[in-house]
Amino acid sequence: MIRDFFRDRRGNYALMTVITMIPLMGAVAIAVDYTELVRQKQETLNALDAAGLATAQQIVAGASDADAKAFAKTFFEANLGHVLPANTTLTVTLPNNNAGGGTLVLEAALKYQPYFLPAAVMLLGGGAPAQTTVNFSARSEIRLKNTLEVSLVLDNSGSMTELGHGSNQVRFDLLKSAAKQLVDQLSGQALLMKQVSKPVQFSLVPFAASVNVGPANKDAAWMDTTGVSPLDQENLDWSTLTSANSPNQYAVKSGNNYYAKGSSWDATQLNQVLTRFSIYKWMKRISSCTKDRNNNCTSNIVYAPIASWGGCVESRPYPYNIQDTAASTSTPATMFVPMFAPDETDNTDSYSRSAYSNWHLDVSSGTDAARQRYMPKYFNAGIGTKVTPAYGMNEGPNTSCSTTAITPLTDVSTSAGATTVKSAIDAMAASGATNVPEGMAWGWRTLSSTAPFTEGRPESEKGNDKVLIVLTDGANTYYTPTSLGANDLAGAKSTYSALGYVNPYNTAYSYGRIFLGTSSNVSKTDYSNANYTKAMSEHFATLCDNAKAANIIVMTIALDLDSSNTAEAAQMAALKTCSSDSRFRRDPTDPSKPAKLFWNSTGATLSDDFKAIGNELSNLRIVS
Repeated sequence: MIRDFFRDRRGNYALMTVITMIPLMGAVAIAVDYTELVRQKQETLNALDAAGLATAQQIVAGASDADAKAFAKTFFEANLGHVLPANTTLTVTLPNNNAGGGTLVLEAALKYQPYFLPAAVMLLGGGAPAQTTVNFSARSEIRLKNTLEVSLVLDNSGSMTELGHGSNQVRFDLLKSAAKQLVDQLSGQALLMKQVSKPVQFSLVPFAASVNVGPANKDAAWMDTTGVSPLDQENLDWSTLTSANSPNQYAVKSGNNYYAKGSSWDATQLNQVLTRFSIYKWMKRISSCTKDRNNNCTSNIVYAPIASWGGCVESRPYPYNIQDTAASTSTPATMFVPMFAPDETDNTDSYSRSAYSNWHLDVSSGTDAARQRYMPKYFNAGIGTKVTPAYGMNEGPNTSCSTTAITPLTDVSTSAGATTVKSAIDAMAASGATNVPEGMAWGWRTLSSTAPFTEGRPESEKGNDKVLIVLTDGANTYYTPTSLGANDLAGAKSTYSALGYVNPYNTAYSYGRIFLGTSSNVSKTDYSNANYTKAMSEHFATLCDNAKAANIIVMTIALDLDSSNTAEAAQMAALKTCSSDSRFRRDPTDPSKPAKLFWNSTGATLSDDFKAIGNELSNLRIVS
């Protein structure tokens, strides 16, 4: 009997089952708690992302800091699902507290209190039941409307005074109205961005034959104030300013530069390098005197400068003309040189044509080329016998400097900033030729974070878009003197402008700058307007590639260009190729491709096209 009892195994199954159930129940408890933990974690993340997007929209709509934080908390807690709000902590970091602005950060901490884990711990470990808490955190970062830096690069050439196609208004008036409309559209949005510093900035770059950087920059570190640039003496022969020609005010060469010598220089110039700025300072006119009956000066003659530098600069030699390379005296060709239009010959040719830029009295003999570069004439204060006014913009030494000065990036989220930009647009004046590459290059430089203009945000800053809007109503133009009814007795092969003369007197290069960096498709001996256009268009194409490679968004507008005109059709194609791809729109003719940021505008459509540009820029600033 006793042996039968010890041999009986039937009760072991129940005992084994009970013993086995302990770890099984613990595992099930852990599994249930883990599943619930995952669910609560996901619901917290979902609530966090939803609250971030919703709060960002509130900020965009103009909510105050306190209201934005309160809204974020309410929205977050309302979307937690099975998660108890009491078990969460929300931290909101508004955009104005982040470096660079524009980013809203929401962080949540969750304390999960398991249902079964304490009992499982007791069953498995034998300890007393206790409350076990699992902690985790989550983060959601919302880019709150990109900051924008927009450069308006606008054609100010003489053709802008013509009537716009399909309109009874002048193109220039239509352009000014449309550009100001764009500023208003974007500044209205910017006003709501209280948490972001300088959310939208505009610069304005009027261009014609040249670009005006502003005479206030005369002494800027990036201006060539010491004559190091290879362009400084390109059309001037300082060797003619000798003690024999001008005993008290002459030049002596040392190294590559000429230095002021003689008793007529003042202490600021004596023994210093002579530059183009020196000519502006020392070239005189009669400002007042005692006159005879014929208004000729007889005594008490007072002299004053004949002109002051208007602010226009020459185009740097290739490749720096189509780059944003910083100016440095260690690389002289990167420095910016003030424009100075040489006084051309007094002589007329066999067709009775005068020189294009004959604004001073020659005081030399010899060939017309020699007379053009002869320096003593600029330092002979006794020239003339009558009181004469000073030369202004686009005349005298400032010939081809016809535009108003660049307006650097300006915050239009303030009424004062928006007014500044719109006033600058109103002040633009149309005159001169068309040099789109020069305008676009300076537009890029205004967006840059480095000199000459430093108002741009760092190129590495996330959430900021730099945009070039380039508008022109014609092909690039550079003129031969004869095409404008003037003579070219000096053999310069062009009128003077930002690229200097096509055939300069004293160049450091094989040929004029207009041909530097061009392909074999551009003849270096074809001195015609058409060939000049071809050369400039090649520069423009390379410049477009350079800007886009630097993450500049390029928008282009062809205004009233005629596709039946060969040069204008080529310009339209070049402008379209230059433009960037839209991030938001597809090409209506081929939906597999993005739309190009190019507008083929007429006077009648310009306003609507600028509204479309404004919408495109607004899309760059959506919450993402």
